Amino acid sequence: MPSHSGLFTVVERAARKAAPRLRRDFNEVQQLQVSRKGPADFVSMADQRAEQTIYEELSKARPDWGFVMEERGEIAGDPNKPRFIVDPLDGTSNFLHGIPHFAISIAVEEPITNGKREVTTALVYQPLTDESFWAEKGRGAWVQSERLRVSARRDLSDALVATGIPFMGHGDFVQWTRIFGAVAPQVAGIRRLGSAALDLAWVAAGRFDAYWESDLNIWDVAAGMLLVKEAGGFVTDFRGGDRPIERNEYLAANDALHSKLHKLVAGALR
Repeated sequence: MPSHSGLFTVVERAARKAAPRLRRDFNEVQQLQVSRKGPADFVSMADQRAEQTIYEELSKARPDWGFVMEERGEIAGDPNKPRFIVDPLDGTSNFLHGIPHFAISIAVEEPITNGKREVTTALVYQPLTDESFWAEKGRGAWVQSERLRVSARRDLSDALVATGIPFMGHGDFVQWTRIFGAVAPQVAGIRRLGSAALDLAWVAAGRFDAYWESDLNIWDVAAGMLLVKEAGGFVTDFRGGDRPIERNEYLAANDALHSKLHKLVAGALR
């Protein structure tokens, strides 16, 4: 069993405390599909309840730390201390439609030099499968006690690539279409499963060979990015640069596939 820090224990405990209610709510939302009102309001409540549970657990353990949360936004803490970045339900649309593919995502972001911060602890937890994808900076990435490694595939023709597709009010459909047109003819397949946190976790696990998406929130990707890096992969912006969060562009893969993909993507955006 790999050793992990006391901080990771705090993070995982919070996620696991929120998980049973999410599982119960997911079973309820499947029944609500037949109602005239629909399940949207119910899912919003499920999201908020999960976030409240996680917030209470984490703030109890680290009362002077700040938060960035999907529902509550930013909660200031001691600026010299780390902060938690929390998405209590990544894959809300899947949850809403009774599709069993969603996750809790929690990252710890620590202050470093020049006012910058870096993520040093990450958890993506899938409540329905009980899979705990986790990483700590410099200590590797894991699912439960099994070490994660990004895919070893080196040819685009063998690669299964994940993405997110723009939809009403979200994303740049013209840009996505250009990238899709450049990438799709070169790869073995493209998947859109609806949870950025799990997409990145699955890249870290080698289930997906690569991933691209833009127009995301920090809580969607903070934990997943560290998972990929600690599993031996790369996460950059679309041009291969080191500003994915600043540009809000995310391209993740192993070294061989990443260099080929970012050339295709950058070429599509010229």
